[in-house]
Amino acid sequence: MKLIQLIILLMFSLIIFSCNEMKTVKNVSGRPEIKKLGTIDCDLVETTPIVFKNKVYRYEYVRKGYKQNTTGDSYSRFVDHETGEATPSFAKGYHLGSAFVDKDSVYVTAVDIWDGENIRMFVSSDLQNWKSRSVLHLSGYGIFNSSLCKAEKRYVLMFEIGKPKEEAGERFTARFASSEDLVNWQLMPKECNYSKDRYTAPHALRYLNGYFYNFYLEAFEGYEMRVVRSIDLITWEASKYNPVLKASKEDKQIANSKLTEAQRVDIFNAENRNNSDIDFCEYKNKLIINYSWGNQRGVEFLAEAEYDGSLKDFLNGFFKQ
Repeated sequence: MKLIQLIILLMFSLIIFSCNEMKTVKNVSGRPEIKKLGTIDCDLVETTPIVFKNKVYRYEYVRKGYKQNTTGDSYSRFVDHETGEATPSFAKGYHLGSAFVDKDSVYVTAVDIWDGENIRMFVSSDLQNWKSRSVLHLSGYGIFNSSLCKAEKRYVLMFEIGKPKEEAGERFTARFASSEDLVNWQLMPKECNYSKDRYTAPHALRYLNGYFYNFYLEAFEGYEMRVVRSIDLITWEASKYNPVLKASKEDKQIANSKLTEAQRVDIFNAENRNNSDIDFCEYKNKLIINYSWGNQRGVEFLAEAEYDGSLKDFLNGFFKQ
């Protein structure tokens, strides 16, 4: 009897050891595991997935050159993640938008021209009717992408600048503004930036437990998404698990059955040296992630990915010891 018990105990120990070994191998890098699902559209770049009234939508900045755009100008819209149905367009003539949800309203920040001086905010409680107001006018600046997050009792807007030289350094650089009410905005001190010494184009800003997380584009062996974090927006810590995303063959998988044969050929033949413009939202304990890939010279594609876990786990995972 004792021999049988010993054999059973040894077998149980081997099973536990094997499971632990399998878990170790699966997570050998230690970094959050992002699963790329593939391409969902062509010629779309700046997008933001959001959860609004318990539904997932994808905010899209539709450029003038988007093949399905017959309006003659750029505009913004939201697309139902489940059905693919689009809301009425808004923000005609505005560019490089980004979306943010707070309580019962959606906020979109965009610029009136590429490399311009003005950021405007569009606000809606139903994705149908929109009001707008000015956020910042910065004479002499060249502004591009933006991203908004809530940090305790204030809101912080990260925006990308290419000029003036004394503020931007090497294009492109993150600067910041803050507000207590999403109406009145103050430009934060020039020391609050990332980073003037090289190409570090910002795209997505998040806040968790005292830290701001800046997901930005680094020019390195092409272009890849990286993340840094900061308590004060002045001193930054880079993740040892960078890059967050880099170009790979998985980008060219087809994740939208409605893509035409011509689009599929374009995807197959496209040069891929870039993963950029990441943004994401948490829904049912999973992150829905959008990003773009392509040649970073105008031929670009929209892709989707996912992370099986919470936003908290995702952010903490890039900086765990």
